[in-house]
Amino acid sequence: MSRIVALSVIILFHVQLTAQDDVRIRLFADSNPGNALFSVVEGIYEIDSYKGEPVELKPGDIVFITVYQDRLVAKQRTKPAILCDSLNIKAKTVNDIFSLRADGIRRYYSGNLNCFGFTGKLLLINIVDTESYIAGVVQAEGGKGKHKEYYKTQAVIARTYLYKHYDKHILDRYNLCDGIHCQSFKGMSDDTVIIQAAEETRDQVILDSDSILIISAFHSNCGGETVPAEDAWLTPQPYLRKVTDPFCTASRNAKWQKSIGLDEWLAYIRRMGYNTGDNNTSALNFSQLTRMKDYRINDFSLPLKQIRTDMGLRSTFFSLSVAGDSVILKGKGYGHGVGLCQEGAMVMAQKGFDYRQIIDFYYSGVWITDIKNASPQLPLTRD
Repeated sequence: MSRIVALSVIILFHVQLTAQDDVRIRLFADSNPGNALFSVVEGIYEIDSYKGEPVELKPGDIVFITVYQDRLVAKQRTKPAILCDSLNIKAKTVNDIFSLRADGIRRYYSGNLNCFGFTGKLLLINIVDTESYIAGVVQAEGGKGKHKEYYKTQAVIARTYLYKHYDKHILDRYNLCDGIHCQSFKGMSDDTVIIQAAEETRDQVILDSDSILIISAFHSNCGGETVPAEDAWLTPQPYLRKVTDPFCTASRNAKWQKSIGLDEWLAYIRRMGYNTGDNNTSALNFSQLTRMKDYRINDFSLPLKQIRTDMGLRSTFFSLSVAGDSVILKGKGYGHGVGLCQEGAMVMAQKGFDYRQIIDFYYSGVWITDIKNASPQLPLTRD
């Protein structure tokens, strides 16, 4: 290993395992807009195109930003347009807030904004205080109106994910994006309980027994039983084991049902290799009282996660029965089922469990501590 490469790895270790003041988040990553409307909501901003003196922006000031041949065009109402390679829009006072409108959606952010042109689209990067980002993720992932202990739980999970994947997009000039490819982030939180939950768990993450940041997987509802990691993703993790969960079974996403035409179902499983000439359709019936990995008919089997993907099902936890010219799928839960069950965690918080107890219930043999106590890990391979 060369001295330069070795130094780079050491720097990556330090960045990943030290609490950071700011994080760089790509905005509107899923829609990949070609233009955006920036507006100052509170405070004073300064726009620097690296062409002459920076321009001061006050509340109500608007800047239209678009891409022209992989360069940026920035236009204020009464001023000439600026053609540049990049824009840096920086907050100059305390508690500055800006809005960004793209693809018909308006969201509110704190911190700074960097803009670049990239393959005919805008690359919009929010440089934001880490705990403000965590609060925004918690609101986007968990919604409003929940118990503070649930929000603390989600904050620690989100922070663990952040530091586990801190260098996921580092070569693209940002840390994470705002879509489900990373963590959902729809701007700053306006909920004081969520903001307090993030602040009260500041710098706390989840480590495994070797002090390595865990894969802090979570999902909406497990249907009463979580899934071990190897059943969903092949690779086992000692802290992502099956957990019997009595807390989520009466929640909104605990049950679902779907009807599929019998001919459609037969055509599907035949494409997947089912070739029996038996006309006894009752052989198609399948009962799943506890979670299984495969749908089985005699010697034929098909992974349940494959069926979920192909049929657009809410979960792999379902039973199937033939009813006339249809097959009825009665299912439980919503999501991949690995790790923390959000609706179960919400009920636990309401019943008086604190965030540490909730995390211990869903993740086996872990501990919650400051990020500075995490052991070094190798940089993750890019997707």
